[in-house]
Amino acid sequence: MTETCTQPDPPAERSVAEADAAWSAEVRSNDRTPQLTVRAVLTGGLLGMLLSISNLYTVLQLGWAFGVAITACVLSYLMWNAARAASFGRIAPMTLLESNVMQSTASAAGYSTGSTIGTAFGALLLSTGRHVPWLALASFTLCTALLGVLLAVPLKRQMINIEQLRFPSGTAAAQTLRSLYSRGGDALRQAYALIACLALGGAIGLLRNYGLLVDRLQRLSRCPAWLSDLHARVFLPHQIEFPTQALTGVRGGKLWNFGFDPGVLMIGAGMLIGPRAGLSMLAGATALYFGVGPYLVSLDQANPASGWTTVAEGESAPVYDAVRASPGAAHVPVTAGGVIQVVRWGLWGGSSLLVFASLASLALQWRVVGRSFMKLGGGADGVDVEVPLRWFMLGVVPVAAGLVAVQVLAFGISAALGVVAVGMSFVVSLVCCRVTGETDTTPIGPMGKMTQLVYAVLPGSAGDAAINLTAAGATTSAGSSAADLLNDLKAGYLLGANPRKQFAAQLAGVFFGTAAVVPAWYLMVPDAAALGGFNAPSAQMWKAVADALTQGLQSLPISARWAIVIGGLTGVAIPAIGALSPRAARYLPSPMGLGFSWVFGFNSSLALAVGSVIAWTWGRAARRSAEAYAVPAASGFIAGESLVSALLAIAASAAGLAWAGGAGD
Repeated sequence: MTETCTQPDPPAERSVAEADAAWSAEVRSNDRTPQLTVRAVLTGGLLGMLLSISNLYTVLQLGWAFGVAITACVLSYLMWNAARAASFGRIAPMTLLESNVMQSTASAAGYSTGSTIGTAFGALLLSTGRHVPWLALASFTLCTALLGVLLAVPLKRQMINIEQLRFPSGTAAAQTLRSLYSRGGDALRQAYALIACLALGGAIGLLRNYGLLVDRLQRLSRCPAWLSDLHARVFLPHQIEFPTQALTGVRGGKLWNFGFDPGVLMIGAGMLIGPRAGLSMLAGATALYFGVGPYLVSLDQANPASGWTTVAEGESAPVYDAVRASPGAAHVPVTAGGVIQVVRWGLWGGSSLLVFASLASLALQWRVVGRSFMKLGGGADGVDVEVPLRWFMLGVVPVAAGLVAVQVLAFGISAALGVVAVGMSFVVSLVCCRVTGETDTTPIGPMGKMTQLVYAVLPGSAGDAAINLTAAGATTSAGSSAADLLNDLKAGYLLGANPRKQFAAQLAGVFFGTAAVVPAWYLMVPDAAALGGFNAPSAQMWKAVADALTQGLQSLPISARWAIVIGGLTGVAIPAIGALSPRAARYLPSPMGLGFSWVFGFNSSLALAVGSVIAWTWGRAARRSAEAYAVPAASGFIAGESLVSALLAIAASAAGLAWAGGAGD
């Protein structure tokens, strides 16, 4: 992207009123230019619905969601240009500002509604073994996402208009739209690259996961013979397994997820996270699977009373859960002849490293956090197109009341604790928006853990994992939504869009996303056993933190307690050393990569590392080509495989619902 977006000088060089006047004169578009149109909202809503399902799948597999604005921009641009060509020019092209409204709708639908479902409610499903009622989940998702949109209103003017924070992802989205509408050949080639990789990712997702549908149909005696024969011959495995005993020396079982993930979802994600995080994940997984894990297994094999569990031939091997360790257990229980779930032990050290590294990094950014509160009151409503604060007040009161009511009626949280969650949502949104604006990183992890810590000691919630998880889910959902939507408003600010129209588009997008992601959750993960088919790293970590805060560490094996201590010290040490010696920071491993690797499994960590090395090598060998095509290619891989995989999982569940009563007919 060679073209940059017009941005007024920062207010340090002129007054706020002058900055507003400069934006109105130099950047703001004529209000007669089409912006908030039916086709823009419908296009963004429908794309956002698909991308919300894609992001739910990536949260379950990777533990985080990806911004959808750029993908939506490219797909919408190609769709409407194809429609115009098919109509022989009778359909007017979508304007630049219509596309901006479209991406605002798509972001609200595709990003702001699903991440908490895959984390907090995934952890709740692991903890209780049952789903919450769909109406409760839909109401919770809708209220938290709407609260995030509303909380962005008072923050937008301060952080975007007055302070001119960069919000790099929003700036990139604006540059993408400018480039697409510049009619340059490079922009079209980037768009076609995204589409090609989207198709490739979809094909790989189909080959890897259509077996889910075949298996379900076979169980229901509804599978055509040709489909069974096809799947027996044409498929891609979920992983290429490595020999456990030959490589690690572990006997009596195989290590869970010890192999290579041959899909492109992890490869694409690795291309985006960079070599430092990717190689850190590989280093951490190598230490767990080749060092710590085999050592602990060998101790257990020397002392079978410490945790060996045997099962009858042909039965499923039970997975290890450290919180249910017997009083005499010292290390990792092993299932003879089964699967050794070493990650179930590793998640304690990995979660501790992630939590303490996140909190340490946030503490080292104390100036940024402090500015969130010191500069909150700046400025009046300003230019007449800004969203008035009275809109914020009229919206936040009923939405906050609705969120409190949902927590009380559906989750048994007291009204007082529900009000605390709403209040903390504002604080979390404040911090998340500023850190995102300055660093392009949304600190959802540490802020969620802070909320969990607060609720672990509040009267009426201590010792209750369900309250701990839902309260943290409410605050982090609102915070992530507000931060992502400020990225959209930043793009609109640079393009001269009308903020009120973007705000309306974001509100509409929340309804689209909720309508898609809630049923997708129940179909993709019909029960706790189905969740076990995903990596679910964030859900595992949220559950681990909730268990540790509500049950205490005495329920864990001694080795897991040592892992928590060592992981916490490592998590504090890495960012501290980087802050004290900036020169050394570039040589330090990524604490996020190390922590995630002990929750992910070896196969995913290896694939992420491969993707990061591919992107780095591409950048070294052909820098201009990599700058132009690496991000579109990675985005296509992620969206293509995750969307098709999610839709196949949904189709398998839907087939079971449709034909469960007629099996064997």
